[in-house]
Amino acid sequence: MNHNKNNKLFDVSEKIIIITGGSGNLGSIYAEHLVNEGALVYNLDIKEPQKNRTSSAKNYNFLQADLTKRNAINKALEEVVKTSGIPDALINNAALDSPPGDQTIINGRFEDYPEDAWDKVIEVNLKSIFLCCQIIGSSMSKNNNGGSIVNISSHYGMVSPDQRIYNYRKQEFNKPISYATSKSGVLNLTRYLSTYWGSKNIRVNTLTLGGVFDGQDEQFVNNYSSKVPLGRMATKEEYCGAIQFLISSASSYMTGANLILDGGWTAW
Repeated sequence: MNHNKNNKLFDVSEKIIIITGGSGNLGSIYAEHLVNEGALVYNLDIKEPQKNRTSSAKNYNFLQADLTKRNAINKALEEVVKTSGIPDALINNAALDSPPGDQTIINGRFEDYPEDAWDKVIEVNLKSIFLCCQIIGSSMSKNNNGGSIVNISSHYGMVSPDQRIYNYRKQEFNKPISYATSKSGVLNLTRYLSTYWGSKNIRVNTLTLGGVFDGQDEQFVNNYSSKVPLGRMATKEEYCGAIQFLISSASSYMTGANLILDGGWTAW
């Protein structure tokens, strides 16, 4: 086996990569992995990243941006192009979610779900992807080598949340409809753009994720894991390989696809 050839297949070193929401729980893990792989990473987020080895790396840059605002994205892209060149890849990771146990009205009954909460989640989870694809993807179309766009979705964009796994406390909790709806929208946005930009050699794929363990209480973890064929939640690091695959040459003939990493949740 030619190990050098295989290494080059998945090589992302020196690629210019924009990741949205790169300061968050998962985004920061993806950014760290790509920085360690030698990519030139730009984190676009409204929230500043934690000070650590990744944030101080020479191949890591933070650009503060409200991803729901066209002008903010344009300004960030201008900085990337001026400093490094046209991006090779865009990872649309930024999203709003409600963790189990969050006892606010936005996690209450559908009948009482506030309109402003709906608007905010759709704006961040779907509109921001539309804007980033439109602005950053358009710049990729000017690149002879094309580019790769990875849109992050959720298994709750494919199937409805099982509300029963959340309702074991006295306080009622419902996984909000806005989250599931927005993540479902990501799937067809990906399909649309994959056909629209195929002739420009811009590949657009969805990465659909299952639940990630992040200190949730034992009862919830047990409830969730009972619905997963692998019998557990994912670790934060387990999605990094798929991210790298989708932006590397290893997936050069893959576009319009939905890569599902959910431990088998949607197989049942």
